[in-house]
Amino acid sequence: MSSVFHGMISVSIFGQSHSGAIGVTIDGLPAGEKVDMDELSAFLRRRAPGRNVWSTARSEADSPEFLSGLVDDVTCGTPLTAVIRNTNARSSDYAELRDTPRPGHADYTAHVKYGSFQDVAGGGHFSGRLTAPLCVAGGIALQILAQRGIRIGAHLYSVESIFDDKYDAIGLTEKELSEAPNKEFPVLNDNAGRAMRERIEAARAEGDSVGGVIECAAIGVPAGIGDPMFDGMENRISHLAFSIPAVKAIEFGAGFEAARSRGSANNDEFFYEDGVVRTRTNNCGGILGGITDGMPIVFRVAVKPTPSIALPQKSVSLSRHEDTRLEIKGRHDPCIAPRAVPCVEAAAAIAILDAMIKDRRL
Repeated sequence: MSSVFHGMISVSIFGQSHSGAIGVTIDGLPAGEKVDMDELSAFLRRRAPGRNVWSTARSEADSPEFLSGLVDDVTCGTPLTAVIRNTNARSSDYAELRDTPRPGHADYTAHVKYGSFQDVAGGGHFSGRLTAPLCVAGGIALQILAQRGIRIGAHLYSVESIFDDKYDAIGLTEKELSEAPNKEFPVLNDNAGRAMRERIEAARAEGDSVGGVIECAAIGVPAGIGDPMFDGMENRISHLAFSIPAVKAIEFGAGFEAARSRGSANNDEFFYEDGVVRTRTNNCGGILGGITDGMPIVFRVAVKPTPSIALPQKSVSLSRHEDTRLEIKGRHDPCIAPRAVPCVEAAAAIAILDAMIKDRRL
């Protein structure tokens, strides 16, 4: 079981890609929160496989079955547990991987850590399949936050060298945040989206894969949330974001670009607007010293290309202790990033909800 605990909410995810079911237990949710099941189902469908040409052909309903924690769809204060049945697994596609690890995947490190007893089918506990229960937890967190005027959204910012528009980091609105999530392909600029899909299809046709960058933002988060050093908002969000397989980097606000700026350009100057302190720019991404400043929280995560590709690759035989070649079978996304967009929203929602409860602002 993989668990995260920041102080108020704990999230534990269990199961493997091809086990009978996967699931999540969430402890620390406030009691009396109504969960809209239709809204949660719509959120989970955005991540679910087998629904378009740029995702894996594996088709799963991803319908959560709640075992505890809800009474008449309202949180009751006890740990909430939900399971999602795996119904479309093809474990035979992965038999070879126990001896020949996939480059770029966790097959080898899992072999070393677990003494070759790891579940290799579908990537086992290292599979992106485990983001489904993460999205159950995040989907509920999103609804609780929305009741307090906090909205979170994300879009696919880039695929290889093709870029979508950026969020307005100063005047971001709820309408702009809801734009990409309501589309089949989660971008702000549809022309950029078409070019991205063409690039993904080209990689798939070549037996290869591509990566991407996801931009996420939250509005309505009040100033003063978070802590310095170890429990800062960047720390909390990053901790959850890196639970998403294939995420390899994260930046807040101007991010790495800030390192190429001068202080006079990077500093966000303050001013009063209707009695509220705001900043003229938002290079800090809404967080200073680990604490929110009331501006939109804006961050981006880098998602690596899908490691499971059809092209022949060089690997090793662990039993024969020699080099070998590997041709991967199975059903895999030519680009993970589009389906990871709601996962990033889920990670941000859990982190922000936990901080809000800890600071008694919920």
